[in-house]
Amino acid sequence: MQTLTCFEVWKEMTSITNSGNIEFNYHRTIDMSNYLIETELFSKDVLEAYTLWNLGKDLTSDQLSVFSDLRGGGQGNYREGITKKIDNVVEALQSFPHSKRAVITIPNDSFAQHSNDYEAKCMREIHFRLDGAKVNATVLFRAQAALIFPKNIHFIGSLMQEIAHRIDPFLETGQLSYLASVLVNDRQ
Repeated sequence: MQTLTCFEVWKEMTSITNSGNIEFNYHRTIDMSNYLIETELFSKDVLEAYTLWNLGKDLTSDQLSVFSDLRGGGQGNYREGITKKIDNVVEALQSFPHSKRAVITIPNDSFAQHSNDYEAKCMREIHFRLDGAKVNATVLFRAQAALIFPKNIHFIGSLMQEIAHRIDPFLETGQLSYLASVLVNDRQ
């Protein structure tokens, strides 16, 4: 499969879903060297605020003020336990470079209620692996709205970068195998 940039994937997602079409089992291989996609909904400052939040960092009141349901609401809140989850992945890859256990599971409740947005996370799991001087990953989404993709891909790229730099400052982000069971245009 051809490797696309994050921007190319976002444009493709938007094109596929613009007229209300739904695509099932959407899959792409993405080059994660540049994961910043600015849109009307997601400026660089907004993307950084959401990413810092989801990486478990403290935010200023200005950064917190950009949060809204339109930008993903509770489904896009991946913060709970993330620091320990990142530590676990880093330790797994440092101790066992070929580990198949370097996985972050996003939902913390295996019996999430489908009617509860906070529990029904769109992103399900991220699997990490070392490939030479790069950290590659595979992400599984139950659903992806093209409109929200810039926020999700920014978080995933930043997460890959943080893991890479904690293992070795010279590691880079590589490729992402991206899978979404359902691809739609927006959250409606």
